[in-house]
Amino acid sequence: MDERITQSGAFSNEEKQEITLRPQHLEDFIGQKNAKENLKIFIEAAKLRGDQLDHVLFYGPPGLGKTTLAGIIANELGVDIKITSGPAIERAGDLAAILTNLGENDVLFIDEIHRLNRSVEEVLYSAMEDYALDIIIGKGPSARSIRLDLSRFTLIGATTRAGSLSAPLRDRFGVISKFEMYTNDELAEIISRSAELLGVETDEESLTEMARCSRGTPRVANRLLKRVRDFSQVRGDGRITRDITVKALKALGIDALGLERLDREILNAIIDRFNGGPVGIDTIAASIGEERVTIEDAYEPYLIQTGLLYRTQKGRMVSELGYKHMGKEYQIEIDETR
Repeated sequence: MDERITQSGAFSNEEKQEITLRPQHLEDFIGQKNAKENLKIFIEAAKLRGDQLDHVLFYGPPGLGKTTLAGIIANELGVDIKITSGPAIERAGDLAAILTNLGENDVLFIDEIHRLNRSVEEVLYSAMEDYALDIIIGKGPSARSIRLDLSRFTLIGATTRAGSLSAPLRDRFGVISKFEMYTNDELAEIISRSAELLGVETDEESLTEMARCSRGTPRVANRLLKRVRDFSQVRGDGRITRDITVKALKALGIDALGLERLDREILNAIIDRFNGGPVGIDTIAASIGEERVTIEDAYEPYLIQTGLLYRTQKGRMVSELGYKHMGKEYQIEIDETR
């Protein structure tokens, strides 16, 4: 799948670019008020006791700041952080190598923790509870088990699919926080902060315009800011105004709700070819020449969140709001057999 400017996942080369915009302290982190306030208390309590923070699980859509907040927690605790991901830990030995290199009270952050190998996950259980690793050495009759003691550490797991986590793993987290989509006001504040760090001058109207098109996701907001900055430098005087913002968004094919070309194609296909639905996802995919998994994972969630599209037992349907957004007349067919 091609990289889209409004996709909530990170681009392949974007992680290093994001680091310069990430806040380093809780007071600078915008949004996720409940999670942030609770973590502030838990962190302070752990520091007063001189103990490690309890294991933490973050779940929610990508691009909302789970990795950023994990880094902030390590900063606030004054400890080192090791960052890895579920797919990267292929064998139990890989996990053992990581855990044995952690210092006292250090933080281990595992992104996409729901994708951990089952054998690796089982080794993680004793590490989280007993701060020890049970390793089998040798094979057959000569095999023996040894226990390695670990430094006390904090595991921070992040997942976009909390339902895919096994119950034994989920139950071992003492702190579980759900990340919510950001409001437009929060996104405008984030864009303003990022613009200041990038040395770009903005006005309130341009901030509002970019925030409205950011799909409730800070990563998308920062990405839009960088693209609008490019337009302002080439087509303007370097300042980001509402006029240059609107022109940039139009050139990028992004409308007032943050929809891109394929988002609109999906809605138009359902309205024009299938009378607004219901229609199956495979039929939609075939009609626009796109893969089913791409529509389900990359496009459909936001269309449903914004109320433009909804699912029924018979298939997908475009809502009245979806008709209005596409500039089409909403008509309800009456079933004359009823």
